[in-house]
Amino acid sequence: MPVKKDPSGRRSVEAEVEVPGSPEEVWDAIATGPGVSSWFVPTQIEERDGGAITSQFGVGDSRATITTWDPPRRFVAGSQDGGPESPTVATEWIVEARSGGTCVVRVVHSWFADGDEWDKDFEGHEHGWRAFFGILRLYLAHFRGEHGTSLQLTPTTSETKEKAWATLTSSLGIAAAPEAGQRVSAPPGAPPFAGVIEHVGESASPEELLLRLDAPAPGISHLFAMPMGGRVVLLIRLYLFGEQAVAVKTRDEPDWQESVKHWFPGA
Repeated sequence: MPVKKDPSGRRSVEAEVEVPGSPEEVWDAIATGPGVSSWFVPTQIEERDGGAITSQFGVGDSRATITTWDPPRRFVAGSQDGGPESPTVATEWIVEARSGGTCVVRVVHSWFADGDEWDKDFEGHEHGWRAFFGILRLYLAHFRGEHGTSLQLTPTTSETKEKAWATLTSSLGIAAAPEAGQRVSAPPGAPPFAGVIEHVGESASPEELLLRLDAPAPGISHLFAMPMGGRVVLLIRLYLFGEQAVAVKTRDEPDWQESVKHWFPGA
């Protein structure tokens, strides 16, 4: 996602994905709090011009204010999450209908700056959007219109990324060389976790999996490992749907927390 630079000083990066659904269905997924929370992070949205958006990332909240609201086609929100010295960033979401019952979702981050000091930060958004867009596509393909609940854990370890990833995947019953289409079922002693692998990370970043779950409830799981600050962070995300989703999360979250402590002592 290279940075585009205009003579006016405006800089921007963008990413897009084609997803199943009508513009109205896709809008519900990207522009309402319950919809966004079902594939991204817990989010609250005041659906109007001037409305507030708050996204809870676990290590801090991201806050933005809606400056343009045009359902079901486009909205823009401005934020300054990088601190008082960072530029104000406008994030634009666009929904474009395609033939065959799909839409293209495009997100554009833009800001004004005299130099390149913020460019790398925004270029780094590419991998994050690629991962979340994969979750969005799965959500709209299999759980469109449903609003679920999510469970996220982020243990850290001093182990290498490869060893930490092997510990996580083997603990969940995932093969050492996973492939799309394989069924997965966690062994006894692990939290309930079963489903089908939908996506395996690319060769440059193989420590990533996207699964469609049937246990502990119908849903989606995103597993990922990345180095950060001299340690390795593991992301364990479960998006659960159905009438029992909230009850299942309440029941299983303590088990997940204890299991993570056992797999990664000192996390």
